[in-house]
Amino acid sequence: MADVTATIRTRKFMTNRLLARRQMVVDVLHPGRATVPKKEISEKLAKMYKTTPDVVACFGFRTHFGGGKTTGFALVYDNMDLLKKFEPKHRLATKGLYEKKKVSRKQRKERKNRMKKVRGTKKAKIGTGKKK
Repeated sequence: MADVTATIRTRKFMTNRLLARRQMVVDVLHPGRATVPKKEISEKLAKMYKTTPDVVACFGFRTHFGGGKTTGFALVYDNMDLLKKFEPKHRLATKGLYEKKKVSRKQRKERKNRMKKVRGTKKAKIGTGKKK
């Protein structure tokens, strides 16, 4: 455990103006060390691209056989509002920026069965309130 640093290299860099982000494949070299946490990777990428770590989304990391090298994907958004707009909800949830509303399984099934009994635009009224 003498060498505990991790080297980060980016490949296939692309500026995506439509989604207001920079996207890249990230190679992490970490010999003699376990897989590097995504938080640490996002901090190093933020320093590389002169931004804050909260607008960096890292995902899809796979460690190569034998260890020492991990490859994944990273997105660096222009600002926080655009990250919240374009990132999928499951990745926002891992960052702690999205809370999914919990509806019980029984309520979902009852609502589905009530909706089966009506046609057209009345289905929307069933979803919001109680059926009259």
